[in-house]
Amino acid sequence: MPDKISFKLNEKPVELAVDGDRTLLWVLRTDLGLTGTKFGCGEGYCGCCTILLNQRAARSCQLQVKDVAGKEVVTIEGLAKDGKLHPLQKAFMDHDGMQCGYCTPGMIMTGVGLLRLNLQPTEKQIVSGMEKNFCRCGAHVRIIAAIQQAAAELKGA
Repeated sequence: MPDKISFKLNEKPVELAVDGDRTLLWVLRTDLGLTGTKFGCGEGYCGCCTILLNQRAARSCQLQVKDVAGKEVVTIEGLAKDGKLHPLQKAFMDHDGMQCGYCTPGMIMTGVGLLRLNLQPTEKQIVSGMEKNFCRCGAHVRIIAAIQQAAAELKGA
């Protein structure tokens, strides 16, 4: 029998009748059609499935949908506001912070989570905060530059 799960998704209330033990990743992708959150390893190591849960980066492949009941979830689709990209999304474009693009949503969501905790991260703090997100293409230097740009923009806002 399905569970009724209610939460806020990208600033909108959502109520689902689903098996509460299903992973949030697959509910987002298959039930809600939000395919920006990617499946990578399925074990919480790579970071492709990162979302924000109550403003903090979290691996959606490691969360059961019942874990987000009553909470706020933001996916990559929810970052832009009124047609305007989030400063980190724009910075990724400015610095060509993506190559194949598969890890990009998870990188951006982890970066946004990092910047919500620390608006003035040092390069060392950025590297440390991003080290658990994998990019096989080697765009790390450009990703760090993008986070630094977004931090400067957000600090000035």
